[in-house]
Amino acid sequence: MKLSKILKNAFLVVIFGLIVTACATKKSVKTTTESSSTTTKAAETQKADPIEKLDALMQGDVYIGSDTVGELASGVPDRVFFATNETILTTASRETLRKQAAWLRQNSDVTVVVEGHADERGTREYNLALGERRANAAKDYLMTYGVSSDRIKVLSYGKERPVDSGSNPLSWSKNRRSVTVKAN
Repeated sequence: MKLSKILKNAFLVVIFGLIVTACATKKSVKTTTESSSTTTKAAETQKADPIEKLDALMQGDVYIGSDTVGELASGVPDRVFFATNETILTTASRETLRKQAAWLRQNSDVTVVVEGHADERGTREYNLALGERRANAAKDYLMTYGVSSDRIKVLSYGKERPVDSGSNPLSWSKNRRSVTVKAN
């Protein structure tokens, strides 16, 4: 009798623990309805919770939005973004640099400065070196597509010129970049 009561209580404790764990880890599910077919992704992003909004602007920890992106020329973005402590070009970055290279080949009289930037984390010296490596990665890629190295200068600002002064993952991802600027 005593053993069955102990087993019964142990069983109840285990079941209760599983229920509590399931409730604590259950994600809330939101139901949404489309108000019209003309709703844009940007409008949906503004209505989304902060995590969904962040996911819409970042892939991993690389910024994929466009609110800080300018144009080197019409239809040619001026910047590419990097992951934390990385100089590896993403697929989107390579596509942007191919557009820049095509434009530079058509405009052979234009010289550019490729500016390297980092987020606020890390020492000044580390970020200056990282910014230079990022700018050189962009320069090297432009050169593989036929742009002469004589037309491309590299400059690193490290963390000294943030485009977003926030101190959060989205701001940091916007600041980890290389920007191609016309020099003449």
